[in-house]
Amino acid sequence: MAVGISVKVEVRGRVAAVSRVETAEGQPLEVAVELAGRTVRVQIWQVRVGRVSLFLLDTNVPGNAPADQDVTDQLYGGDRETRIRQEIVLGIGGLRALKALGIEPAVCHMNEGHSAFLALERVRLLRQAHGLDFAAAAEVARAGNVFTTHTPVPAGFDVFEPALMRKYFAEYVAELGLEWDDFLALGEGESLGGEPGFNMAMLAVNLASRVNGVSQLHAAVTRKMWHAKWPDLPEAEVPVEPVTNGIHVGSWISHDMADLLDRYLGPLWREDPAADEAFARVDDIPDAELWNVRELRRRRLVTFARKRLQAQLERRGAPESKLDLAREVLRPDVLTIGFARRFATYKRASLLFHDLKRLIEIVDDTDRPVQFVFAGKAHPRDEPGKDFIREVYHRSHEAGLAGHLVFVEDYDMYVARQMVAGVDVWLNTPRRPMEASGTSGQKAGLNGSPNLSILDGWWAEGYNGKNGWAIGEAEAQYSSEEAQNHADASSLYDILEQEVIPTFYERDIKGIPYKWMKIVKESIRTVAPQFSMSRMVKEYTHKLYVPSME
Repeated sequence: MAVGISVKVEVRGRVAAVSRVETAEGQPLEVAVELAGRTVRVQIWQVRVGRVSLFLLDTNVPGNAPADQDVTDQLYGGDRETRIRQEIVLGIGGLRALKALGIEPAVCHMNEGHSAFLALERVRLLRQAHGLDFAAAAEVARAGNVFTTHTPVPAGFDVFEPALMRKYFAEYVAELGLEWDDFLALGEGESLGGEPGFNMAMLAVNLASRVNGVSQLHAAVTRKMWHAKWPDLPEAEVPVEPVTNGIHVGSWISHDMADLLDRYLGPLWREDPAADEAFARVDDIPDAELWNVRELRRRRLVTFARKRLQAQLERRGAPESKLDLAREVLRPDVLTIGFARRFATYKRASLLFHDLKRLIEIVDDTDRPVQFVFAGKAHPRDEPGKDFIREVYHRSHEAGLAGHLVFVEDYDMYVARQMVAGVDVWLNTPRRPMEASGTSGQKAGLNGSPNLSILDGWWAEGYNGKNGWAIGEAEAQYSSEEAQNHADASSLYDILEQEVIPTFYERDIKGIPYKWMKIVKESIRTVAPQFSMSRMVKEYTHKLYVPSME
């Protein structure tokens, strides 16, 4: 059947950004997957992102059972059976969707193990087309598969019980030409440090030609974690290489900062942010102009936070007295530190409160005050993470911190953009080495907000001693998590008191913090090109995609 991409839907006279893919006859293009003996139909939507097409899979199709219609409803939530259904739709259904669209991928990139079933489907299709046995088909498929792992802990991998695998794959395995025990061995994950069961990361590792972590430190942690799979190799030679995450510069830089860079750097920083010379002339920007942009963005963040807090209180029916306080919370001329991310427990959002007396003395200094803006969400099933949010919220109303610390609800990309562009310092306090990469600090550094962070994830390779501050010691060993928390919190307070705050408030006769501006410029010059998505895509292309394609 011929396939045509629908461009019929219009919004205000323009082609819609999102449209359902249709056949030449105008019918929805669908593929089918088997879920425990039931045939589930999957329709395809196309999202146009510039010159790129993103295809989305949707089981909310009339004729599917109600439970099957709900498979693609939400990313998080549901039990293990919901998860395996989603991953079958994503991996097997995704490859079938590409085939229906007439797209024959030379390389498939499994970004985390959730899509790893696509590797099995590639084997099945090769067997079907060329009559190969499993070993030969797997060798051909493996050459064109790459796998990126994102977690530094075995518990982060999806693992399914053998009984659940049999329920969903008993018939499929026959099409692979495998015995059941040999099939389960493809996902045997205990050598990756995981729990017993069918491990999706192991499946991806076994059927990929190249594997990478998302920062240099994360790759090293992964090599150590997976060494048991390659016991004859030295740990340093376990085949996991780093490709550090990066950000899309155009999406995360503020308009005010972008206009300033246009005037002094020319067009190259937009056209090729990863070029060595793209941000080389940051020192040519007059301190006064750069400081004006930084102050403008901080004022805008304060205004934004006040409006959000008022809306939060109004929804709860707060009295007018509290609304009046919200209208005056934070100050536009005070050193502002931001913390916004997923509230996983290892990110230690509450580390700042380790010594409340010392923290209150820091924020309440009459001559050199400090204020904090927090935001973020927890995974729906992460109760300890939710407890951290509650703690931050309650701390923001305590005597000594109220007015100096706020929590902005409903964290999303819009809130994140306001924060990374508006804070003076970006705070990150993960328990090393649990942060695989992280990207929020990259967005802040791009906007001239230096990082104050544990040397974990991307910051372990991004920090150069002049573009921000490092909390704690990289290679320190601790007897317990409490000892690590105490040491890191003490380091955080010391850096604030002895380095960050004095540097920010030391001004020249024009009122400009000239030493601070050197750090701001160094942050932009080093973070922006090294941690841009342009650099990341080039690395993936040259280190993974092209070798796999060849």
